[in-house]
Amino acid sequence: MSPLSPITAPDTRAADAAAARGPRSAPFDPLLALAVAGLGVCSVLTLKSATRNLIPGSPDYYVQRQALYLGLGFVAMLALSRLDYSRLRHYMSLVYGALIFSILAVLAIGHSAKGATRAISFPLFSFQASELGKILLVLALAAFMVERARHVSERDTTIRVVLAALIPAMLVIAQPDLGSGLVYMVISYVLLFIAGTSWKQLAAIAALVAVAATFVLVAAPAAGVHVLKPYQSERLTAFLHPSSNPKKVGYQQLESKIAIGAGQKTGRSGAPQTSLNFVPEDQTDFIFAAVGEKYGFLGAGLVLLLFGLLISRTLRILVMSKDLFGSLIAAGIAGMLMFQVFVNVGMTIGIMPITGVTLPLVSYGGSSVITTMLAVGLLQSIYVQARASAALKGRVLRD
Repeated sequence: MSPLSPITAPDTRAADAAAARGPRSAPFDPLLALAVAGLGVCSVLTLKSATRNLIPGSPDYYVQRQALYLGLGFVAMLALSRLDYSRLRHYMSLVYGALIFSILAVLAIGHSAKGATRAISFPLFSFQASELGKILLVLALAAFMVERARHVSERDTTIRVVLAALIPAMLVIAQPDLGSGLVYMVISYVLLFIAGTSWKQLAAIAALVAVAATFVLVAAPAAGVHVLKPYQSERLTAFLHPSSNPKKVGYQQLESKIAIGAGQKTGRSGAPQTSLNFVPEDQTDFIFAAVGEKYGFLGAGLVLLLFGLLISRTLRILVMSKDLFGSLIAAGIAGMLMFQVFVNVGMTIGIMPITGVTLPLVSYGGSSVITTMLAVGLLQSIYVQARASAALKGRVLRD
C-alpha cells in the first residue's frame, strides 16, 4: 500500500503574485480607455473640418490645441490612475475649499468674454474653474456622505448635501454659467440616490426644483422681477418655439438641425453649414451638429455608441468598487457624463434648451477635456483598486 500523500496547502502562487504586484500594477479597464481614445479621435477629426475657416491663415489652430489638451489630459489621467483614490477622502474640507476658492477667484480676476466671466487667462491657456469644480464637488460630496453613511437617510444629511452643491452652483451661475451650475445640482442628486436617500426626500427635492424653475422663468418675470438675464431666459425657452424668432434666439438650433439633417446617412462633403460658420460655436457647444453634417448618421451614431461604452463602463466600475467612497465617485462621474451628453446632444437637435453644456472629450476646450480626463483617471484608479482587492480576497491564509 502506497504511503498517503502529505496534506499541503492549496496552490496560492497566482493569488500571492497578484497581491505582490499590488494595485499599482493591476491592468487598466481597456474598454474605458478605448472609449476615451475613440472620442478623442472623433473630436480632432471633427474640429479639423469645422474650424478650418475660423482663423484665417491658421486652419489647424483648434486641432493642434485640442490635440495638446488631449495629450495633457492623458498624462493627468495616467498619473491619477496610479494613485490610491481612497486617500482623497481625508482631504474633504481642503477639496471643497479649493472648489469655492477657485470659483471666487474667477469672479474676482477672471477675464470677460461674450458677456460672461468664466475663466482666468494665463499666457498659454485659460483656466475655467467651473469645469474642474465638477470633479472637486464629486470628491467632496462623496467623502462627506461616507462620513455620514449611518445617517444618510436623515433629513439633515440631505439638506447639507444639497446646500453644499447649491453654494458653488449659485456662484457659477452668477458668472454666468448656467450649464455648469445645473451639472453641480445633478451630481448632488445622483449621489443622494446612490447613497440610499429615501424616495420622499428625493421627490421633495425634485418638486422644489420644479417650483423654483417655474418661479424663475414664469412667475418672477410676470411680476417684473428678473432673476436671470433676459437673454438667459430666452435661451432656456427658445427650444419650445425656435421658428418664432429664427434670426435671434432660435437661430442656433434651427441652423444646427439643418446641418444635422444635411448630413443624411454618411455625411456631407465639405460640410458647408458648419465649416462656413452658419452654426455659431460649432467647435464647442454645437460640435455635435458638426459631427452630424460631416459624418452623417453613421458618424453621429458612432459618437453616441462611444459615449454609451464610456458610461456603461463607469456604471460597471460603480458596481465593482471595493468601498462606498469609490462607488459614490463613479456615480457622480456617471451622472455628470450622462447629463452633459443628453443636454448637449438634445440642444443640437432642438429637444433641450441651450445651456452652454459641452460634449465631454469632443467639444473644444482645455478645461473641459482635462477635467473629463481626470474623471477617467479616478475611474481607472477605482478599477485598479477593485481588481487588487478581489485578488487579495482570493488568497488562502497560511501559517
